Amino acid sequence: PRGFAVKFYTDDGVWDLVGNNTPIFFIRDPILFPSFVHTQKRNPQTHLKDPDMFWDFVTLRPESTHQIMYLFGDRGIPNGYRYMNGFGSHTFKMVNEKGEAVYCKFHYKTAQGIQNLDVKKADDLSGSDPDYSIRDLYDAIARGDHPVYNMFIQVMTFDEAERYKWNPFDVTKVWSHKDYPLIPVGRLVLDRNPNNYFAEVEQIAFCPSHLVPGIEASPDKMLQGRLFSYTDTHRHRLGANYLQLPVNCPYRVSVKNFQRDGPLCFNDNQSGAPNYYPNSFGGPEPSQRTRDLQGPYKLSSEVYRYDS
Repeated sequence: PRGFAVKFYTDDGVWDLVGNNTPIFFIRDPILFPSFVHTQKRNPQTHLKDPDMFWDFVTLRPESTHQIMYLFGDRGIPNGYRYMNGFGSHTFKMVNEKGEAVYCKFHYKTAQGIQNLDVKKADDLSGSDPDYSIRDLYDAIARGDHPVYNMFIQVMTFDEAERYKWNPFDVTKVWSHKDYPLIPVGRLVLDRNPNNYFAEVEQIAFCPSHLVPGIEASPDKMLQGRLFSYTDTHRHRLGANYLQLPVNCPYRVSVKNFQRDGPLCFNDNQSGAPNYYPNSFGGPEPSQRTRDLQGPYKLSSEVYRYDS
């Protein structure tokens, strides 16, 4: 799949919606993700690409069928980024100012319409112009043909989630649009190319745990696994202070936490503010508004690891 991640610089901080161009995924158990990635690497003996590894894995995990059918269907190879949809894929939780919570899914629908490549054309482009999709997007924005994606949500109440015909937190499945129609909430317009690709694209760090008050994680197991795994990669790729990079900063609000020092710290290191909590010297306090928005979860009477 193609990635489709958006970083929102909000008045409450940074929110990252880190998704794909498909509404589902191959697996629903995060413990399988390292093995899934290994199937697309090289054979440990021959050091060759080995399709048997991939097909062996997915045929042993029947929950991957939905994603496989999507990828090998007509929408499997988009004709560039302008002609594909985007999805948050996971189920999220939204909470209003009254503390009332619902579950939701996020969708981006391309206003340019869906266009796809057949296998022969895609194979030719991979040799003649492997940067085809990047070039198409850059050139369109440069000539003023700005791509537009309309944003929608689906909403499900907690009671409906309890009674739904399948697990609403299973990322290998979708919510029926008949049961939960798309609700328009806005649009995304790409109207500027980066001034410097490395500074604004290569250094960007998306993470599903970058949330703001009112948007929370759901019990989706794959989402729960992704919440903590991305930051390990960011620290390895960009360093311990990657959140100080301009493209990752929540520039509409000031950063106030208890983290200090480390390689490549290039701001004032939060000056002399306390670096521990609780303290008696005016350090940051947890936001009462955020606390009020966080509702309780109901748990079942049994906790166990099931192979689902």
